[in-house]
Amino acid sequence: MSFPFISAEEAVSHIKNGDNVGISGFTPSGTPKVVTGALAEKANRLHQQGEPFKINLYTGASTNDYVDGALARANAIGQRMPYQGNPSTREAVNNNLIEYYDPHLSHATQDMRYGFVGDLDIAVIEVTEMNPEGEVVLGAGLGMTPTIAKMAKKVIIEYSSYYRTSFRGFHDNYLPLDPPHRREIPIYKPTDRIGSPVLKIDPAKIIGVVPSNESESISSFTRLNDVTHAIGLNVSEFLAYELKNGRMPADFLPIQSGVGNVANAALYGLAENPDIPRFEMFTEVVQDAVMDLMQQGKCSFASTCALAFSDDTMLQFMDDIDFYRGKLLMRPSEISNHPEVVRRLGLIAMNTALECDIYGFVNSTHINGTYMMNGIGGSGDFCRNAWYSIFLCPSTQKGGRISSIVPMVTHVDHSDHDVKVIVTEQGVADLRGKSPRQRALTVIENCVHPDYKQLMWDYLKICEHGHIAHNLRACYALHQTFKEQGDMRLTDFSRFV
Repeated sequence: MSFPFISAEEAVSHIKNGDNVGISGFTPSGTPKVVTGALAEKANRLHQQGEPFKINLYTGASTNDYVDGALARANAIGQRMPYQGNPSTREAVNNNLIEYYDPHLSHATQDMRYGFVGDLDIAVIEVTEMNPEGEVVLGAGLGMTPTIAKMAKKVIIEYSSYYRTSFRGFHDNYLPLDPPHRREIPIYKPTDRIGSPVLKIDPAKIIGVVPSNESESISSFTRLNDVTHAIGLNVSEFLAYELKNGRMPADFLPIQSGVGNVANAALYGLAENPDIPRFEMFTEVVQDAVMDLMQQGKCSFASTCALAFSDDTMLQFMDDIDFYRGKLLMRPSEISNHPEVVRRLGLIAMNTALECDIYGFVNSTHINGTYMMNGIGGSGDFCRNAWYSIFLCPSTQKGGRISSIVPMVTHVDHSDHDVKVIVTEQGVADLRGKSPRQRALTVIENCVHPDYKQLMWDYLKICEHGHIAHNLRACYALHQTFKEQGDMRLTDFSRFV
């Protein structure tokens, strides 16, 4: 069976107002670039004619401006799941123009198969190779693609010619059985392959093929500065100490690392430390740092959901792709983030926080408890189930006017039951085996910026007695002071005595 090449405009004619639409990829990697732009233009045109047009958008994780940005600005998204990172989408979510549902990434795909969000009308899937039988090789990200390919009533293929070399062999497409028939997921080490390098799509569902030659449009990461470099060194020294004292296997443990500049800094910190042995990764995203670590011989293998390389790094990757064959493997997000596998492998999980409180609660998602940044992503999947659940953040933000360590977080994504270690550029707070009061003393002493240490001691002095000591009139005084005076350092706890 041959599939017709069609224009993006023809493709989106099959997408109707209110449709549930799933797309391939994870972060910008492997997402459609052409069809979604045409969909945004269709929405703008219909809105100008006074006609309603919104889709419900389901993705592997965040996308890029081709998807979230264009569709959000066209007011073309009704409901969105599970993670976003685009400024236009963020603004629409916080203005209640998009109904945003933020599950753990390991849950999102199976929730769709369980029928929690209804039928899936259309899937738009980027591929880099395909044959007439509907067997395709995906691009730089996998996400929830096997599930949406199976569930969708119709499939639009976006055929990318951007990549100069084949991704064949870099994917491990696998769908677990649904309960009550599910068996164990047979991954016992990061290198285990359990699925297929190609994805089979029912040819009868494929509407047509839209050509594309667009990059992922991922910018280069900010270079390390003194703060992020110090965070990376603190993480590596803590892990080297744990290794030396026999609290992990002598050959180390697989690494999971979150997204962004601080996460990149943590990986570079591991590379710089001679006491950290060569390691493998089992993570949801690999960024530019991982390619460097593989070239240096520090990282021997990485299981991931996406190659979230900046455009420049992706070009280097394609030039030297044969070096990475056998060193990188992409899996669906519900497998890369699956709690069963995370706990079995005993991961070192390193994720970033917006704010932490003195008792070890972590807010990863909401500024001042109300303004959504991106979403919980996979941090909860890894945090609860890892050997080490480590959260990283600078001790201050906005030139010191905000403390990232506060008396009480304004939103809880990760509770004190799950968070084992907090790291800032000031130091490391090891919270394992400590009572709430011991945790508070450890966090204040090791992680709080000097400008805020006395404020934290002042807060503890006015707290009521109890297992977790708080003063409910004063616990958000730092946040309120910033709102009113623009600087948390101006907080005065004496008024609460």
